[in-house]
Amino acid sequence: MGDLTRQKKTELAWAAVDDEDRPVAYLIAEPVDDALHVEQVSVHPDWAHRRIGRALIEYAAARARADGLDSLTLTTFTEVPWNAPYYARCGFVPIAPEDLTPGLQKIRDHEAAHGLDRWPRTCMRRALS
Repeated sequence: MGDLTRQKKTELAWAAVDDEDRPVAYLIAEPVDDALHVEQVSVHPDWAHRRIGRALIEYAAARARADGLDSLTLTTFTEVPWNAPYYARCGFVPIAPEDLTPGLQKIRDHEAAHGLDRWPRTCMRRALS
């Protein structure tokens, strides 16, 4: 089963649409350990800087709370301005490598196996208390 099909079945994929119902942004997530892990947030460049990505993150946070999860997590590039610095402004903090949960470690291992560690990456968490 493809990734998007899995998220669709679990209802953990959301899109923002324009006035003509065309997608302009999306967020895909999955439960990992006691958190909702944000796998991908993407906003079309023509729709950037309108807080659409932030709105999708807030929607995911509300869903995670409703599902009894204690945080949002994600992995991202540390040196790309619209990645780790952006997520820090959204309330995420880096997780030290030794503090990764088993599920997050598995995600990081998968990313490394696919070459994403050629650039500095980090796991981040946002508490939902």
